[in-house]
Amino acid sequence: MKNYAAIIGIDISKLKLDITGVNSSNETVLNHHIIDNSKTKIKSFFKKIISKFGGNNIVVAFENTGVYGYYLASHLHDLGIDYYNLSALEIHRSAGIKRGKSDKSDASIIAQYILTNKFKLKLSTFTEEHILELKVLHTQREKIIKALRTFGNNKETLLFLPKEAGEELNKTNKSIIKCLKKNLKRIDTQILEIIKSNTALIKQYDLIQSVPGIGPQTATYLLIVTKGFTAFKNARKLACYAGVAPFPYQSGSSIKGRTKVNHLADKKLKSLLNMCALNAKIHDYQLKKYFDDKVDNGKNKMLVLNNIRNKILHRVFAVIKRQQPYVNTHNFAA
Repeated sequence: MKNYAAIIGIDISKLKLDITGVNSSNETVLNHHIIDNSKTKIKSFFKKIISKFGGNNIVVAFENTGVYGYYLASHLHDLGIDYYNLSALEIHRSAGIKRGKSDKSDASIIAQYILTNKFKLKLSTFTEEHILELKVLHTQREKIIKALRTFGNNKETLLFLPKEAGEELNKTNKSIIKCLKKNLKRIDTQILEIIKSNTALIKQYDLIQSVPGIGPQTATYLLIVTKGFTAFKNARKLACYAGVAPFPYQSGSSIKGRTKVNHLADKKLKSLLNMCALNAKIHDYQLKKYFDDKVDNGKNKMLVLNNIRNKILHRVFAVIKRQQPYVNTHNFAA
């Protein structure tokens, strides 16, 4: 990290931003400020900051709070100011023992985190508008799916209700389910329209689905979490994010735990990859043979299935890198 004149930490909430800043010597160069989380206030504030420090001498850090940080990230991107969009859990765990909590102290902790970890952190890139739209629509889709499960699981309840009450409840649920399915179909159409409207996205979308086992929903979610394959350098890093990369658990001569995955993961992506792996080991000859051979040799089925998840991610990165669809070499074997 270069020697910035101001390392600015920002705690983001729905309505306001708490801001503070230090220099590379950990001296306060920007006292605590509170501004509204709006385009006009953010623009006005950073106009003053740039006039004081210069745009190239500033780095800004804030927690990933979803859509609440969009105005800030968008304006920093437009101004060409370096910034870090950080995991809240990462910052929380780095803070050590602390008593109490306030937005002011959180802003300071974020700035201190950048100062302490400046050599290992990578600057963030702006989430393009079409990726953000996909993310918002996907979130809505997940809510509808959850609601469908809720209103669809009422058979047991109906058994314990009087006939008339049960019929009325069943009629209401069917009406709600019909409406939810209609909106689910509309969201799926909107998602596909956004992907088709972007040349790079539709190319990646088709390439991902050329990998055996992967369908439209997994392809869409991979586009979202990788920001169009700009957020992760390789398949291993994405596997870590998805919680399917194994890590050793050993220390000295007394602790010799088995190699296993970590519970810190994107559970949605992990679930999708699990379905892809189950599908691939049935329809892909190479993966089916790999699974059967490993299990026959005494390997745990879940361990082998996790290996297939990893193989699928590596195949995805391979087709994206080559910009060529996946080719199943078994089909050309003599």
